Amino acid sequence: MSTIGGKWDDDECSVIGDKGDIGFIDFKDDKSVCSYNPAEEGPIVISVPFPLVGGKQGQKPRSVVVGETVSDQITIENTTRKPVELWGVKIYASTPEDSFTLSLMEPPKKDSGVEAIRSFLESASLEDRVLQPGDTLTVWLSCKPNEIGMHTSVVQFDFEDNQIERAVFLLADDKISQSLASTRPFERRTKKKPIVVDSYHVAVSPSRKTKRLPYKNRLPRYDIPKELRDYLLSGHDPECVTEGLKRRNYADHFKTLLMMEEIQLEESMRSYDMEYVSLRRRGYHYLSLEVPGLAERRPSLVQGDHVFAKLSEYADDTTLNPYQGFIHHVEADEVYLKFAQDFHSDHRDGNLYNVQFTYNRVSMRRLYQATDAAAELDRGFLFPSESPQRWINAPKLYPIPSCRLNEEQMRAVEMILGCKGGPPYVIHGPPGTGKTMTIVEAILQLYKSQAKARVLVCAPSNSAADHILEKLLNEKADVVVKEHEIFRLNAPTRPYEDIKPDYIKFCSFEDNIFNCPPPKALRRYRIIISTYMSAALLYAEGIEKGHFSHIFLDEAGQASEPETMIPVASLHERNTVVVLAGDPMQLGPIINSKKAEDYYLGISYLERMFDCEFYRNEDYSYVTKLVRNYRCHPDILHLPNELFYGGELIACKDDSVSIITRLDFLPNKDFPVVFFGIQGCDEREGNNPSWFNRTEASKVVEVTKRLTAGKNLSEEDIGVITPYRQQVLKVKKAFEDLDMPDIKVGSVEQFQGQEREVIIISTVRSTIKHNEFDRTYCLGFLSNPKRFNVAITRAKSLLIIIGNPHIISKDPNWNKLLWRCVDNNSYQGCNLPVRQEEFSYENPTQEDNWDNSEENAQFSRTDSWVQGSWDAEAPQPIQNGDGAEQWLETEVPQPVVDESEWSDGWK
Repeated sequence: MSTIGGKWDDDECSVIGDKGDIGFIDFKDDKSVCSYNPAEEGPIVISVPFPLVGGKQGQKPRSVVVGETVSDQITIENTTRKPVELWGVKIYASTPEDSFTLSLMEPPKKDSGVEAIRSFLESASLEDRVLQPGDTLTVWLSCKPNEIGMHTSVVQFDFEDNQIERAVFLLADDKISQSLASTRPFERRTKKKPIVVDSYHVAVSPSRKTKRLPYKNRLPRYDIPKELRDYLLSGHDPECVTEGLKRRNYADHFKTLLMMEEIQLEESMRSYDMEYVSLRRRGYHYLSLEVPGLAERRPSLVQGDHVFAKLSEYADDTTLNPYQGFIHHVEADEVYLKFAQDFHSDHRDGNLYNVQFTYNRVSMRRLYQATDAAAELDRGFLFPSESPQRWINAPKLYPIPSCRLNEEQMRAVEMILGCKGGPPYVIHGPPGTGKTMTIVEAILQLYKSQAKARVLVCAPSNSAADHILEKLLNEKADVVVKEHEIFRLNAPTRPYEDIKPDYIKFCSFEDNIFNCPPPKALRRYRIIISTYMSAALLYAEGIEKGHFSHIFLDEAGQASEPETMIPVASLHERNTVVVLAGDPMQLGPIINSKKAEDYYLGISYLERMFDCEFYRNEDYSYVTKLVRNYRCHPDILHLPNELFYGGELIACKDDSVSIITRLDFLPNKDFPVVFFGIQGCDEREGNNPSWFNRTEASKVVEVTKRLTAGKNLSEEDIGVITPYRQQVLKVKKAFEDLDMPDIKVGSVEQFQGQEREVIIISTVRSTIKHNEFDRTYCLGFLSNPKRFNVAITRAKSLLIIIGNPHIISKDPNWNKLLWRCVDNNSYQGCNLPVRQEEFSYENPTQEDNWDNSEENAQFSRTDSWVQGSWDAEAPQPIQNGDGAEQWLETEVPQPVVDESEWSDGWK
């Protein structure tokens, strides 16, 4: 990289001015280490010290150990036929400061004698000299890092009429970050040749010791018609989608979007197919297959799924049929399979197989069924603005001494108890305002005062449903729910050990496999708790419409509209009271198909209700907004309140005894938001497309150890949020190695609805190029303002961010958080970027260097609800020359989704 006057060519990199300082240099973009060709620079050829290591797809800085000195030589060759005067060589700037030195002698080794060490001279600059024709001068550059993270330097060479600079990058590791280093270079997954499965050898499905009667209402297959599949794959969009959602096209609209989603899920599953893999014999009955990424649910496989296997040497022989194998057990990164008996008999542990995973359609079929049933619901329920009806009777509340609801919560409970059918009643509000508590209070009031009330309460995940069960059974409550009148419905695929032992007695199971009781038993329960997806079992068993007087849907903003309809469409009648609770400003449903999301499948039923003026105008007969936050310290709540809630939130948390005053390492004990700036390196390994940053992982561990050192906090008080699955695994491994297993580490999705005294956020990204990639494909923290909102509102008393300020400052929300910490003397770490003017979503400028298209799309969708433009034409995909859409490249990882329990593992 040749420069004049010390100016960098890349606008993303900081300008090297006369002061001799550097901000952030992105090694992925710096031409002197990436694509530099010395021959192009001129007659003076200068080598690049500490060149990047790794393959073409995974080049990264060389790793060094904190406290140890490393050196590399720089050669300066005069290829001309005349002498050239070298005016000087100097370290123009270093980050951290003074971490690099120059010398004309090779630095002494560890075992060098005293004399060699004494005679060694090093400095920040070298004097001028003349290079004769053909001469080569060797200069040594050394670094002794004192802290972890990226160490950067710029070495400047001054000649007669030119300046040449070399950028240097080293990644300093400690023991923890070293232990998390990549063991395999990253290689993009190659598309595997599919196994032909026109016919196959049938396997033995997971057995049940007892036989049960078939479901009364069988689940139709809902196969995608071949003509429609071909039509969608060719890039065409049916009119029922392009014209927007209407009453007359309700079923066709959503079923078409679900088909788009299913086609994408099938394609995603194909990316996990394996070639030339071995199976290990496990006892007499099973063969096990190791599946990379299984522990992080890539792919998501559960008991009852099946695979196809074929000997690799016969992969192209279409006369030999593959074998079907059912998954009987999932353990860590292995699945236990059972095939036809002759497959087991012929198997040898040295055999190599091609394996193809299949996509289990049970959950998708439930969504199709719910959509069909929902199309028959009352017009006023699906589109309240077209036929609004609300029947309310004055309720009589049962006095509960332990009840501590505020004014808004009490009003919501009164309205729920007084409702008689009609459109759904909505309880919405930011995190920590007590939405779930309000639902629980309403259920207890119904249980105590209305003997004929039958309640179904659903949540999108198992953990959220368990949380509701726990609240209803709270020993401190004055209303005691009888054991035989409350039931926790679980999917058969849920691991038995996944539920707390204290709550097993509220479940139905046999041989440690959960099941659904027959209709007669189900009708006896007054309260049934389920996930959205598992609620389909109630209809399958024959529970009739109108059996439930009240249906509560918690965290309704996280579910797509078809998923919301699973517990509603087949069980709702005219007088059924449906209650939705959630926050449309938090994360919505997880959608895999970019096209389906563009046509608003990612808009929840809860969010769509705000297209109606009764909800939008907060009519008390339809909606209650909760604004009192009991979770967060006021200074943690300040920014999300300003950005997302119009300043309406009221901080009600009692912080009379603050834990942060007892933590000596915080830069400002009076401010509960801390930013530790660190320049690391984002990496990938193997064929896993997920990113990790081992430097940040080490910093997370260091901070956690300091938090727990004084016994001020327990491990259960701390949560770690990070957007990438691989970073979750790396941090978990580090904690396991230190015997700290009780610290929850997960994605934003896994923490939605949860809280901790202290939340540590690892942002991972340290490369601008990857930053842009994330925005385009909805990855990481920078692609979704809702993900930002959820992440920073999980902390009750202390929020700690660990990340590269030069990267996250490119996002307007994170930029505000960063500088709020700086302004409150609560920033510590690497040098800060130049402070930017305030970003604007509506008017992103070229100077901001911020492509805000994804965020603009997100906000315009939300705004369309407010403006009542649900029927507006959705954005169109880009067409390629063949008429087919180009959404994602084959190597692009799928959007980050909930790693744990989304919709019962899609079963």
